[in-house]
Amino acid sequence: MKTIEQLIRPNIKSLRPYSSARDEFSGEQAIFLDANENPFNKPYNRYPDPYQRKLKKKIGELKDIEAEHIFLGNGSDEAIDLTFRSFCEPGIDNVISIDPTYGMYQVAADINNIEIRKVKLTKEFQLDVDGLLAAADQNSKILFICSPNNPTGNCFPATDILSLLDKFNGIVVLDEAYIDFAPEKSFLPHLAKYPNLIILQTFSKAWGMAGIRLGMAFTSPEIIHIFNHIKYPYNINILTQQTALQLLEKADDKNTWVQELLRQKEQMSLKMKQYPFIQKIFPSDANYLLIKTTAPKEIYNFLVDQGVIVRDRSTVSLCEGCLRVTIGSKEENNALYAALDQYQNK
Repeated sequence: MKTIEQLIRPNIKSLRPYSSARDEFSGEQAIFLDANENPFNKPYNRYPDPYQRKLKKKIGELKDIEAEHIFLGNGSDEAIDLTFRSFCEPGIDNVISIDPTYGMYQVAADINNIEIRKVKLTKEFQLDVDGLLAAADQNSKILFICSPNNPTGNCFPATDILSLLDKFNGIVVLDEAYIDFAPEKSFLPHLAKYPNLIILQTFSKAWGMAGIRLGMAFTSPEIIHIFNHIKYPYNINILTQQTALQLLEKADDKNTWVQELLRQKEQMSLKMKQYPFIQKIFPSDANYLLIKTTAPKEIYNFLVDQGVIVRDRSTVSLCEGCLRVTIGSKEENNALYAALDQYQNK
């Protein structure tokens, strides 16, 4: 397997990163006359910690992982983009992705002028391990796997993911944005064995922090070092860092929310089976259901008119006729059912 040293882009390897004032001094009890900051309007007048040390320490305690294995980004999308910029030479290298999956992998590939090779899931929404490996060549730098997958909602067998980690000759990005809702365990314990593994997680889903835009990447210190070299100096603002630290004290609330959403998901699955225009409800390990209908666009537009917004996924590979419905609060879900009752009776 190629080493990180072999996979990194040559210009990134030789890059001399920007050094901020807070790189040169990271203490707190001092008179700061080094960064051209305004001395008034504390604490917002000061640049934030560029490496989010307090926040990483807290996350490390929650995840049982050392801070040196943690990168924090402006949503998980920043880590996705940094992975492209770290390892893929524009116009030369390529990446491998499953299909269907999270759309930002395609967008990030297009922005960075990188070919993306998509390998369809099976009809049962499972990985085609042999197909993914066969799609790779000497210029394949990254493999993206989202588990639980978006929009299909299912986790992939650990044996398949391990097989790809053992055989793919590049970086494997495992996106675990929805892992808190899944019965399967996170792959975080595998980091020590696989230096080519990047695990993405987020505070946007189970933690209910989508509005503060905070994503996590867990990987080897070597890759963390590369990301820190090329990220913007102060990528996580002070408000996000402070808010996250406060909300992370409410881990019990997060666990309560997850259990309630899982109960609501089960109730929604049972309710949806009662409608004649619902053809299939796919198994889900996430906080949403992929639902096959007889008239997805008509149902979607009707729900919009009723002020209930779901996601039309009917044009996505293998998802023909499907809507993706996020599990909301009991009151929000009841509003969905009321709208669907009206659609059935119209």
